[in-house]
Amino acid sequence: MRVAVEMSLYPLADEFIPPILDFIERLKAHPGLAVVTNSMSTQVSGELDDVFTALRTEIGATFARPRRSVLVMKVLGGGD
Repeated sequence: MRVAVEMSLYPLADEFIPPILDFIERLKAHPGLAVVTNSMSTQVSGELDDVFTALRTEIGATFARPRRSVLVMKVLGGGD
């Protein structure tokens, strides 16, 4: 089953852009995912297991860092 996830990462730090770009680049390194960005969010699409395996890994890595972050996600699934 294919899914699409739209997310926005909000690092709670003065220097917020580098952690966002790092998160996006790490997502792009996962095979089988399509990663598209715009000025407000990042969209990741692919097979359900591939998407959520990548998200579990990269969200975990992001939240393990000393700075706190907020991540807002919307998930689209089902259909054809």
